[in-house]
This record gives sequence, structure tokens and C-alpha cells, in this order.
Amino acid sequence: MSLFWRIFGLNAVVLGIATALLLWAPVTVSVPVLLTEAMILVGGLAVMLVANGTLLRWGLAPLDRLTRLMTTVDLLRPGQRLPVPGAAGSEVAELIRTFNAMLDRLEHERATSSARALLAQEAERRRIAQELHDEVGQSMTAILLVLKRAADDAPEPLREDLQQAQEITRESLDEVRRLVRRLRPGVLEDLGLVSALTSLSQDFATHTGLRVVRRLDSDLPALDHESELVLYRVAQESLTNAARHADARRVEVSLHGADGAVVLEIADDGRGIEAACEGAGIRGMRERALLAGATLDITSTPGTGTRIRLTAPVPRKQR
Repeated sequence: MSLFWRIFGLNAVVLGIATALLLWAPVTVSVPVLLTEAMILVGGLAVMLVANGTLLRWGLAPLDRLTRLMTTVDLLRPGQRLPVPGAAGSEVAELIRTFNAMLDRLEHERATSSARALLAQEAERRRIAQELHDEVGQSMTAILLVLKRAADDAPEPLREDLQQAQEITRESLDEVRRLVRRLRPGVLEDLGLVSALTSLSQDFATHTGLRVVRRLDSDLPALDHESELVLYRVAQESLTNAARHADARRVEVSLHGADGAVVLEIADDGRGIEAACEGAGIRGMRERALLAGATLDITSTPGTGTRIRLTAPVPRKQR
């Protein structure tokens, strides 16, 4: 039944009942109208309006559900769909079916465009890391050698200044190398995901002073390079958020296999976050999760810490 005929039928039912009551009820209207008669008429009108509103609300309930979903849908949380009502040929069912199909197309297009953008981002990171290593790193190494020779031949007052400049340059070179490792995780490409996460957490603990507990299973299902990179980047962003925003003292990093998937969990004991406060970092993690077809769940209550869980499915050809 179409929406027009459904509303028409509901109103016809209400008006028909009201007409039947007027025809067969022992009620007459005087001229002029008495107060009691007016109260009866007003009460009957109120009952008719309430009945009409109730029936219309029932008839238009699918549109209300569709409206609520439209206001809350987020393409970074795929899978939100409305069930099609039983009247498969109705206008409401067709509208819901069209909306669900539109969400399918938008999620596919968003995942495709995000994949292209993230792959381009990784390529740019590799290029910058290579230039930092080849250009800046080598130049600073040459500066260190020059400073060392100058310090060896300089008189005592100047030697201390040159040695101090040498130490500053050495620290800057170490920072450049750390940036290179963050931009291009060579350990991930050479030794695999577990070694890369171990190196990442050790470097994080050294530079932040936070206690990091690792629970990394070595016997994991084989993943493709994109999925491993997504897991690594999500762990990297989660640790960065814990250090910058969470005021945490302890962070736990775990990695294990479960039912045809690899699960990464990052938990801290910081102040937690609110769902409405998701920033660019968390939304970037959601986009990376879409790239690998993974599921990202964030559990947090203000004052009790945050737990980030990424479940990456194992590709069928790897199972």
C-alpha cells in the first residue's frame, strides 16, 4: 500500500467511526448549543484527533527511523542500515531500500578514495624519509666530522664550545633518524609486524618515560603488507595520543590472533575521551581501518582510560 493510501485509509477509519457514533448515539444538539453538549462535542473532537495522531504515528514510523539514521550515519562506521518493512512494494519500503543502496555506494566510494589518499600519503612519507636520510642525515654526519677535527686542533677554551656544538649536532642527527623511522618503518618491511611493534613501543617508552607492557604473540596468521601497515600506523597513532592527551602512566600493547583475524589492542590508564571529542587522529585511524577492511572499536570512559581495539581480517588467500 502506498503512503498516500495508507494515510487516506487511517483518516477514513477515524472519520467513519466518528460518523457512526453521531448516527447511532442518542445525542442531539440544541440551538443554541448547551454547555454540556459543547463539552461532549469538544471531547469527541479531542478523542478523534488523538486516535488520528496515534494511527498516523504508527503509519509513519518507518520514516521516523529513516530520519534518525540520516542524522547519525557516519561513513567511517560502515554497516548502518535500516530493515525494509514487510510491505515490500510500498513507497516507504522503496525509500528505505534506496537509502540503503546509497549508503552502500557512498561507503564503497569513501573506502576507495581513502585507500588512494592513504597510499599516496605513505608514498610521500617514504620519499621524505629517503630525502632526510640521504640529504640531511649525511650533511649532519659531515658536520660532525668537521666539528670533531676542529675540536681536536682547537685550543682549550674553544674546544669546549666545539664539543658542545658537536653534541647538539649529534642529538639533532638522532632526532632526524627517529623521524625517518617514524615516517618509514624499515623494521616492518625487513623483520615483520611483531618486531616493528616491539621497536615502536621501546622507542616510545624511551622518549616519553611511560611504562609500556607488551603482549605480542609471535605465532600470527599471515597478513598482507597493507594490513600490517594499517596495524602499525594505528598502534603508532594510539601511542602518540596516549602520550599527548591522555595523561597516562602505563600503556599496554597486545597483538594476537582470533578467528581468522589479527587483533591489536592499545590500552592506557589515562583520563579517557568522550565520543563527541574524536579528533583528526582517531578519524584517521578509522580511515585506515577501512583500508584493510578492519573494525576499529574505541572504549573509553572519562577518568578510566581508553582501549583501542583493531580487528583486521586475514585475507582468504593467506588462510
